[in-house]
Amino acid sequence: MKETRYFYSPMAEQGCLPPEEAAHATKVLRLTQGDQIIVTDGMGNLYDCTVTLAKGNTCQYDIIGKNKTEKPWKRAVHIAVAPTKNIDRTEWFVEKAVEIGVDTISFLDCKFSLRKTVKMQRIEKIVVAAAKQSHKTFMPTLQDVVSFKQFVTTPSDTHKFIAHCYDDSELLGPDGIKPFLLNAVPRDEKTVTILIGPEGDFSVDEVKLAMQNGYTPVSLSTSRLRTETAALVALHLARLSPTD
Repeated sequence: MKETRYFYSPMAEQGCLPPEEAAHATKVLRLTQGDQIIVTDGMGNLYDCTVTLAKGNTCQYDIIGKNKTEKPWKRAVHIAVAPTKNIDRTEWFVEKAVEIGVDTISFLDCKFSLRKTVKMQRIEKIVVAAAKQSHKTFMPTLQDVVSFKQFVTTPSDTHKFIAHCYDDSELLGPDGIKPFLLNAVPRDEKTVTILIGPEGDFSVDEVKLAMQNGYTPVSLSTSRLRTETAALVALHLARLSPTD
């Protein structure tokens, strides 16, 4: 039995793979006319297809079936993270987050950020590759780097949390503690937004600004985590938190 080949095309119903996907199909996988493939549009639709033309950077197909899938999780999770100085670590987080299942990834420019820009085209390629590898039918939303202030002061109807390493009483929650994220997320299906700071953590002023705009301080672990590890742990805990 042949291995199922997954491809991504945001305009799947047009019957033609994007050039980069087509090149992979024809030059790497060496698909030919008559081969069966599955194409996702990143919006939950899966198309069973038969290749009709495979040459160079062109791969055309006929759609023989369509299936609408649903997300396997009820609650959307939005991770807003400061990109790391070593971009490989940020790219690792993006890849693993897509494999686990993330809905939105945003990048933050914070006071102590050591990296101010991200090559979004490169990030998008990583997202597509990870989604195909893990057979995801929904592509997450990506948001380019924005200032911390702009992000936290933009209104959003979500449960909002900020993970930081400070123990000062004025930077803790209303009960004088930083609750564990798993226990802090309400048991409903509203989107959860979690802020993850740079290698030097958020500044005190940034934490205060976030709290003034409805963000609750939370803990992710009893250990101090690297930025990319913290972001992945936050996603995993939000996924594990139950809904009613």
